[in-house]
Amino acid sequence: MKIILTQEVSGLGAPGDIVEVKDGFGRNYLLPQGFAIAWTKGAEKQVTVIKRARSAREIRDLDHANEVKGQLEGLKVNLKARAGDGGRLFGSVTSAEIVDAVKTSGGPVLDRRRLEVPGHIKSTGTYPVKIKLHPEVTASFNLNVVQG
Repeated sequence: MKIILTQEVSGLGAPGDIVEVKDGFGRNYLLPQGFAIAWTKGAEKQVTVIKRARSAREIRDLDHANEVKGQLEGLKVNLKARAGDGGRLFGSVTSAEIVDAVKTSGGPVLDRRRLEVPGHIKSTGTYPVKIKLHPEVTASFNLNVVQG
């Protein structure tokens, strides 16, 4: 089965890639989850739109990834969250909130889907967060969750 990826799938490809997968994998997982669309001649024209959107938010090259890594590792990221007694949060911290906190701390704009958070953050404290900037570059920073 030929499909066009709309999101990054590890081990398969990036958005806009046209790949050949087994029928069951495409029909039962990739298409229902929204990770891909079925390949047609009309859909192939959408590949340029998908790739243009990807290049707008993508790290350009290895040097740019290392530059962003340097910015992130020297950054102090604080995130205010509603918490009760004992520092327990009402809900948990999402990856979108982490990306917003990085941006408000003076850091670069990041893609929330590339964040690697250690489990669910449900209490105040400091947590290590990793982000995959490039296939060869992974940056890490500490997220300080405070009651606010």
